Amino acid sequence: MISTKLRIATRQSPLALWQAHYVREAILRVNPGLSVEIRSFLTEGDKKTDVNLTKIGGKGLFVKELQAALFSEEADIAVHSIKDMPAEPMPGLILIAVCEREDPRDVLVGRMGMTIKTLPSGAIVGTSSSRRACLLRNLRSDIVIEPLRGNIGTRLAKLDKKKYDAIILAAAGLKRLGEVRRICSYLNASFWTPSVGQGAIGIECSKERLACLAPLLLPLEHELTRRCIIAERSFNAALDGGCQLPIAAHAVCLGNQLLMRSFIAHPVKALSFRAEISGSADNPQELGRRLAALFLEQGGEDILREVKSLTVGY
Repeated sequence: MISTKLRIATRQSPLALWQAHYVREAILRVNPGLSVEIRSFLTEGDKKTDVNLTKIGGKGLFVKELQAALFSEEADIAVHSIKDMPAEPMPGLILIAVCEREDPRDVLVGRMGMTIKTLPSGAIVGTSSSRRACLLRNLRSDIVIEPLRGNIGTRLAKLDKKKYDAIILAAAGLKRLGEVRRICSYLNASFWTPSVGQGAIGIECSKERLACLAPLLLPLEHELTRRCIIAERSFNAALDGGCQLPIAAHAVCLGNQLLMRSFIAHPVKALSFRAEISGSADNPQELGRRLAALFLEQGGEDILREVKSLTVGY
């Protein structure tokens, strides 16, 4: 039972700690008598910053230690970037609340005024995201793409040391950390499809503790964001997607409708495929599945099959 104390599990990165404090403050606004403690954990994904995620287990490595803390009762809730969560939920755990989404777009960081179009031929752009690399390659085959991992501060420091001409990051992280000034151009989400869950914060807990925790966390729930996230994650799960695959999906609520766009690319060949669908926001899970089916029917299956057989990562 939760009485007067709540323990939040989070990663140790500055962005993860910002998100944990954001959740803590939101809880305290409506539960001022509660003691809320933040417990930070060093995840496997944070330890191995010199290895491509595709070779060590994917983005799930950023949540495993936090989920273990829930099972061991070292923490009551875990705060995640939803884009870091595997497509399939962990048995025994539940996404108890989804906070309102921040800007889901990717951004180019470099010299002010720089855009993808104005990057000089041969420019070195940093990203370790296969999705971002494929989208960039579709637009500018003359650009050199180099790996870039680490937290936001580490990536910006590498850019400042002139190791890259520009880097691609998520707008949400820069905005949350007060680094908006570093953004030189926003990448249009209608073409530059964001990662599944990008910009959204999720709060996870044990199913056994759902009843006692729900009243504390209900004020943080944002229904429209939840619907978009359900649709995106449903699409990803239907394709058995993960960070090792250049798959993207983004849903937007338009009244009582959801508009979904998806993207998949071959990480080596100049092959990519897009699909788009709209439907009722009342059943986002089914909409995500329908988009996945449409994607496969219209030619995405061949790309998906070949991409899954590859071990190349970016």
